[in-house]
Amino acid sequence: MNRLSIILPAKNEAPALATLLPRLRAAQPEAEIIVVDDGSTDDTRRICKDCAVICLSGPYSMGNGAAIKRGTRAASGDILVFMDGDGQHDPADVARLLAELDRGYDMVVGARDWSSQAGVGRGLANTLYNWLASRMTGHPVLDLTSGFRAVRADKFREFLHLLPNGFSYPTTSTMAFFRSAYAVAYIPIKAAQRVGKSHIRPLRDGIRFLLIIFKIATLYSPLKLFVPASVVFFLLGCVNYALTFLHEGRLTNGSTLLWSAAVIVFLIGLVSEQITGLMYRRDA
Repeated sequence: MNRLSIILPAKNEAPALATLLPRLRAAQPEAEIIVVDDGSTDDTRRICKDCAVICLSGPYSMGNGAAIKRGTRAASGDILVFMDGDGQHDPADVARLLAELDRGYDMVVGARDWSSQAGVGRGLANTLYNWLASRMTGHPVLDLTSGFRAVRADKFREFLHLLPNGFSYPTTSTMAFFRSAYAVAYIPIKAAQRVGKSHIRPLRDGIRFLLIIFKIATLYSPLKLFVPASVVFFLLGCVNYALTFLHEGRLTNGSTLLWSAAVIVFLIGLVSEQITGLMYRRDA
């Protein structure tokens, strides 16, 4: 078994791969390098062949997360490194990830600084995600959405069924590791400007990334999301009752509905907590 497999999801990233793959091979000559071609229409296959790396080609685009899953299933290494195929990540940083992993961690993530963010909007959004994830897990989360990470293959494969086919696989895998009490570490990296055009569309993916906020909570501990929401409904019901009692001297339907909503949201949280526990259960 190879000790190290490096997996790069790529969709029409031929110009970046032409430069990246030789540098990656020079930095990690013994590694198994797998490029997952997510329905590319450029020269990705030819470049992979010229660079003597494995290329898994799909007939159509299935998404970044789907490419990660396909690459993970095909990899033979007991340690997996994921990095983008657009030239943002430095192959020299792979050794830094592996060195930190050898200290006893199960996942090591390359954390980008502010100057490495793709625009102010993306930087602010990532800051919000990091803060929320840190609050949920009780551990510092320095870069929730970084696609540059090293993991122990056996532990990462436990969560393949949870990973989405889209762009939020880093979020899901990070929260899954924290939930399962696997050790996660971060090391600072510098991410270069990508080669070519980004596949992320601000409007479409902005709405999708907004859902990540709720996914963070439901993946780790649903009650941390549902209990505060239930309390808000209960307090609104109390405020509405106080106002209507002072002005009308009676209990209105509005207060009753708000209190009912508080109970329902709390019960949904309890059920969600049980379902989440079953998702992370490891059968003997």
